[in-house]
Amino acid sequence: HGVLQPIVVRRKGDGMYELIAGERRFRAAKIAGLSTIPVLVRNSNDEKALAIALVENIQRENLNPMEEAKAYSRLMGEFGLTQDLVSRSVGKDRSSIANIIRLLSLPKDVQEYIETGAISLGHAKVLAGLPTPAAQLQLARKIVSEQLSVRQIEQMIAVHKKGKFAKSKKEEPNRFRNLEEQFRKRLGTKVQVKSGNRGGQVIIHYFSDDELDRITSLVLE
Repeated sequence: HGVLQPIVVRRKGDGMYELIAGERRFRAAKIAGLSTIPVLVRNSNDEKALAIALVENIQRENLNPMEEAKAYSRLMGEFGLTQDLVSRSVGKDRSSIANIIRLLSLPKDVQEYIETGAISLGHAKVLAGLPTPAAQLQLARKIVSEQLSVRQIEQMIAVHKKGKFAKSKKEEPNRFRNLEEQFRKRLGTKVQVKSGNRGGQVIIHYFSDDELDRITSLVLE
């Protein structure tokens, strides 16, 4: 049946054209061996028409998440649309647009996994929340090699965070005990170090006025 819906291009000069909308239709036409396809040529200065064409392309084409992210980014960068305008234009809530655009910050290898379908959008959203590109790439490779579900990686991250929290809570008393021992050796008396939500206390014990004078001289010397 050929290509029924025209692709959209704009003139670039020297007889060249830039593809604005319909990349999938263009690729499919090439694969099918079509020598001609219907084309709409927009003026390069007709920003509104170009933006509308790109929005229509997003709504019409079955884009993968990375293609969608690049299209939204282009609407914002090249045509000056805000996230709010993009969300209203394509009929999606703003948080969905923001989550999709975040995918562009993922490492290139991870983006390729998303483009090929090796990693789902659900996986990608979880990966985007990790603190470093190295962590994102490491987990992405694990997802692909072990065929992990979104639920499984969420549980893995939760266990990891819980382990780090437990470790830090365990290390804190040890650090305080070391400090107390250093104070005891320096001042020759019992010292307690206590931590609270808004700081802490260092409590120095003394058992006579003479001992207080001795400790004071050590602290102030």
